[in-house]
Amino acid sequence: MMTLYSGTIDPFSQRCRIVLFEKGMDFQVIDVDVFNIPEDLAVINPYSKVPALVERDLILYEANIINEYIDERFPHPQLMPPDPVMRARARLFLHRFENELYCHIDAIEHAAQKVADKARMTVRDNLTQIAPVFAKQKYMLGDEFSMLDVAIAPLLWRLDHYGIQLGKEAAPLMKYAERLFSRPAYIEAMTPAEKAMRK
Repeated sequence: MMTLYSGTIDPFSQRCRIVLFEKGMDFQVIDVDVFNIPEDLAVINPYSKVPALVERDLILYEANIINEYIDERFPHPQLMPPDPVMRARARLFLHRFENELYCHIDAIEHAAQKVADKARMTVRDNLTQIAPVFAKQKYMLGDEFSMLDVAIAPLLWRLDHYGIQLGKEAAPLMKYAERLFSRPAYIEAMTPAEKAMRK
């Protein structure tokens, strides 16, 4: 059985939980207090960070690596595109999410007011840029729910929590977000602390 060491408020851990629930398989989640990392996690992951996945003698960390492994190991429903070209594009999008959106979360959560506000504006602007896509399609890659939707969902859930206000032009993005939040696997994958992030 797979064991996921998961932070209760960590957006990267939430991504992995969503994938596990989408696959509907047997797994165990060990909740980790990110402010008090247990010693056994420090042994598993040299960076002492969540998420970390353990299956027999395999140990993985980094959300995108964990999720691709789960997707290949349990191919139904498939979350990465089957076509090599589309799969490469999906990986590029995931890379962009890290560098254009998620890299600012640390500043939003921990930096001085001025730096945090600048990070909020950058995330807001980047999200506003992709909003028009959802006026034409249901999910990030068209009609099919994919790993890209998994990756962006935890950030969209935390917008109010992070103090990020989107304008009217982002309305298609917010409708898309509600589609993601209503998926049964998304709801099941949430921790009580994550549920409390939105009123």
